[in-house]
Amino acid sequence: MRWPPRDWPLSEYSRQILHRPHRWHVQEAGKGPLILLIHGAGGATQSFRHLFPILMQTHHVVAIDLPGQGFSQMGARQRCSLDFMAEDIIALCRAEGWNPAIIVGHSAGGAIALRLWELGMRPAQIVLINAALSNFKGVAGFLFPIMAKALAATPFSASIVTATSSRSTVQNLIKGTGSTLDDAGVDLYHRLITDRGHIDGTLAMMAQWSLDGLLARLPDIHVPVHLITGLNDKAVPPSVSKGAARRLPSARLTELASLGHLAHEENARLIADLITTK
Repeated sequence: MRWPPRDWPLSEYSRQILHRPHRWHVQEAGKGPLILLIHGAGGATQSFRHLFPILMQTHHVVAIDLPGQGFSQMGARQRCSLDFMAEDIIALCRAEGWNPAIIVGHSAGGAIALRLWELGMRPAQIVLINAALSNFKGVAGFLFPIMAKALAATPFSASIVTATSSRSTVQNLIKGTGSTLDDAGVDLYHRLITDRGHIDGTLAMMAQWSLDGLLARLPDIHVPVHLITGLNDKAVPPSVSKGAARRLPSARLTELASLGHLAHEENARLIADLITTK
């Protein structure tokens, strides 16, 4: 996508950072302990448009677009796997002097958050919102991984997705996650999913995605992890968070009735309180 237009959420906090191999879009504001926000597959910083302003009142907040998604320009297509993205995020954070006290990961961003800890980042806490800590079985990230692998290998596949994604299609995809967003929220996802570059980046991520190693190592991740799951999540079932909580040594689980996969967009105040309350 082109550089954030003025009507993009929180664009006043946006800046571009060239740190090889990617040109990153980040949003940064606030003072205090640092909170790093990582969106899920198919999303971007707009996913935190309600949460970010609340957190920045008491914290230094940084939200990033994953490589090739949102406004981050992918510099190396082969570096969109879990391991490579985590490595590149750590390199970016070190270059910027960011030492997160809390890492918040939504959906697939939850797996990235845990991998950051494995690679040496040492937050006091990791918060996972409807973390996709199992091999995808539904519409998590809005795309089936098997479909993503096939599409990523097919010329012009991103163009096909963008050309066939009407607003009603996007609205149905969001409904399929168990969440309800207002018209503005739906419009933002429609803008993302009809952008060829964004879809290309999302497909590259999904095509390279593998959780087998991370899932096997969950019992070795010794950092306080707060798993938040919406009981109405139809993309990543609550049972995924429950299973991960049993295997992570220092985990606690919070279940939220009536909220779906995009819980932080549905009730940002509640999620902010859960993030900042020990």
